[in-house]
Amino acid sequence: MTYATVMGLVALVGGYLGALHPMGDSLAVLRPHLAAVLVLAALGLLAGRRPLLALVNLSAGAVALVPILWALGGADASPNGASLSLYQKNMLFRMPSPARLGQDILLHKPDFVTLQEVSGVNLALFDTLGDTYPAQQFCPFETIGGVAVASRWPVIRDTAFCAEHDGMAGMQVSTPEGPVWVVSIHLHWPWPNSQASQAARLLPVLATLDGPIAIGGDFNMVPWSHMMRDVAEASNTRRIGRPHVSLMKAGGWLRVPIDHVLVSGQGETQRLPLLGSDHFGILARFDLAW
Repeated sequence: MTYATVMGLVALVGGYLGALHPMGDSLAVLRPHLAAVLVLAALGLLAGRRPLLALVNLSAGAVALVPILWALGGADASPNGASLSLYQKNMLFRMPSPARLGQDILLHKPDFVTLQEVSGVNLALFDTLGDTYPAQQFCPFETIGGVAVASRWPVIRDTAFCAEHDGMAGMQVSTPEGPVWVVSIHLHWPWPNSQASQAARLLPVLATLDGPIAIGGDFNMVPWSHMMRDVAEASNTRRIGRPHVSLMKAGGWLRVPIDHVLVSGQGETQRLPLLGSDHFGILARFDLAW
């Protein structure tokens, strides 16, 4: 018990060190799980008459877990009649038919759509959306499916861009409130995969986008990570809404909030159904700082 709890403490602390090494962000994904285990272990240590170690475990677990539970259970910050909306979705590259997803997008009538894992199998979605969302930008990705953005508002000439094979597509569109950059991002899994090196190439691109930005993506990273702070800082945005669990693995035991919307303003989000994907969708309503 003592050895296991010490290792748990080390892993928990390591999850705060993403600025020093990307392994820290990998451990941050497991922060709520590690914290819960330490709290439970504290009860066992009390029963075994190890009060000092029990107190250390309980304190560390609570310090890590309480902010996450507070964020998960808190209310979204409503922008009081949001003027814009964005539909974020990792489609799943092998989605058998995008028909239900297309219907759901048209039902919610967002201003912008950000998509990941766009493949030859589900590319027909753009035929469904073409009339309502004529401004579109698709970029291939080096792994399973590309990334894309779509907008009901027209694209500003010569602003559409691709981070070739790096999982980012974007364009600036002209809305009634003013020009807005719309960006879709798909990051790799964290360390030992190549998320950190990929982000190192993408963040300078985000930093060059002047003016209001709306970003939707599958970041494969939790909100409390160093990586998400880096993305927000580079783009001068903030992640909006509660941390919605957007992917479930290991039979539902691993539930992670890794799909996010970041904007140059404030807003609220809601989780949408799977609709044939392994990721839940996110609908964001927001106002931007002009």
